[in-house]
Amino acid sequence: MQNDKDFRPDRIGAYFRIEWLPLALVTVSGLIYNIGLLATPWFEGRLAQCLADILGGSATAAAMAMLVLTYVLVTLVVQAARFIKRFYVRRFANNINRRMKGILYANLVRQSRAALEKEGAGELMTKAISDVDDCVEGMRKFTTEIFDTGVALVGYIVMLLVYDWRLALLSLLLTPVSYICAAWMKKPVQREGAAYKKAAGALSAATLDRAQNAATYRIYGCETAREARYEDVLTTYEKTAVRSNVWQSALPPLYLTVSEAGVLFILWFGAKNVLGTGWQAWDIAAFTTFLSCFTKLTVKSSKAAKLFNAVQKAEVSWKRIKPLMKLPDELDELAVPAPADVTLEDLSFGYTEDPIFAGLDLTAHPGEIIGITGPVACGKSTLGRVFLCEASYGGSARFGGKEFSAMTPREIAATVGYLGHDPELSADTVQNNVLCGSKQDPMPWLAAVALKDEVQAMENGVDTVIGPSGTRLSGGQAQRLALARTLAHPRPVLVLDDPFSALDRSTEDTVFANLQEYTKDKVVFLISHRLYHFPQMQRVIFMEDGKTTVGTHEELLAAVPAYRQLYESQTGGQQHENEQ
Repeated sequence: MQNDKDFRPDRIGAYFRIEWLPLALVTVSGLIYNIGLLATPWFEGRLAQCLADILGGSATAAAMAMLVLTYVLVTLVVQAARFIKRFYVRRFANNINRRMKGILYANLVRQSRAALEKEGAGELMTKAISDVDDCVEGMRKFTTEIFDTGVALVGYIVMLLVYDWRLALLSLLLTPVSYICAAWMKKPVQREGAAYKKAAGALSAATLDRAQNAATYRIYGCETAREARYEDVLTTYEKTAVRSNVWQSALPPLYLTVSEAGVLFILWFGAKNVLGTGWQAWDIAAFTTFLSCFTKLTVKSSKAAKLFNAVQKAEVSWKRIKPLMKLPDELDELAVPAPADVTLEDLSFGYTEDPIFAGLDLTAHPGEIIGITGPVACGKSTLGRVFLCEASYGGSARFGGKEFSAMTPREIAATVGYLGHDPELSADTVQNNVLCGSKQDPMPWLAAVALKDEVQAMENGVDTVIGPSGTRLSGGQAQRLALARTLAHPRPVLVLDDPFSALDRSTEDTVFANLQEYTKDKVVFLISHRLYHFPQMQRVIFMEDGKTTVGTHEELLAAVPAYRQLYESQTGGQQHENEQ
């Protein structure tokens, strides 16, 4: 996709240059086709004259047959050129579509999660699919009409001038008016097109929301309210779609009517030419040819005006996706660094001036599991995402001697293994979800998360397709599969956000024991509201009301009443058996 280093994906002209070969074939076949179209009015005139000569006794049926045969052969050649032109125009459009979407997707996946969430799934889907398609369609129509309209118009105009240049100029006076009308329509066409795109994005987002949360809305009895809200979005979409399409469909007949008004001059002055009292001496063939040529010209002219509006619509989509149309940086191989300490000094974070938490100090060594817990909405998950550097943090967070915020996104990906609360599984096989393209055996990782036997019992084993977001798995299975994927791609720092929330106690014990063995050379931050295994962790971070307290399990039991209460409420005041 990026073989040409001079390729500028943010410039429309670059796409035409890089697809020069299909465009060259389009040019050759397009010229043959459109020049050949000029034969049609000529043959129509000659056929009309031949028929008149036959009726007058000055021609034979054999002459008519020869003329018809020649007409058929020329038509076959013209239509063959038309087929070739259309084939390569479509190929040109398909190549551009694939190239644009490849560049856009590559840039989307390089954006941070926060940036993508801010944009919204519905808006991203509209840009990635609809806007690219509309841009390419505008480019395809432009390329097609250069020949189907531009070349043909020039040919028809030349032909009219040859037959009678005065009448040609007179009859073509009104044709430019259609182009002026199209130019006047630019602002309303683009305004309504932009409103339609915005409404389409909102509808996509609302549709995703209803599909993903349908069960929740139904269970809690708010389906009616959500349906009403969806209907509002759908109504807005329908109204903007109608307004946008009206400008596209209502204007071409106007353009055609304006262009065809010149036929009145032809009927009057052309008749005088036939009668021998006009500017030129015509026969029936000349009059028929001139009238046919002008009629075809006006049809082409209205298409040219319609093309202006199609290009104006494409401009709306191009403006929306242009910020994403840049050559993405080549992804270097992930260079996983050696184990090192993670040092947090006066760490704080907040989306506004009021921090979610502040004053966190900690040094974690390889082989340590650091527990993170606290009341609901205290910032546990936020702390875990700080290591991804999706937003600026206060204080210092270092891996070895390097600040996390100073790392490139690729360096962070090689340093931090992150497992969010949402497993984020793809509609693929169990094996592919674990390995993500790496060449290794998935079974050891499935065994580490106590999922091996369950996978082997599935109909196709590791080749079983689990469905989008793991819909064919239970919540616990989905969590463990995501954890297996995390373990299969080792990083010196692991952030695990509530990986045991859907597991039974026995399975949790097994998985945690395997995790302890696996992470002997890694720093693990384990976020959880279940504290059964916190006595086995080297240190615990307790978060509450924006404050953080760091210590061993025993130290927090003695110093933080809220932690003691949370722990004893889960264990009945009994220490974990592994602590004894």
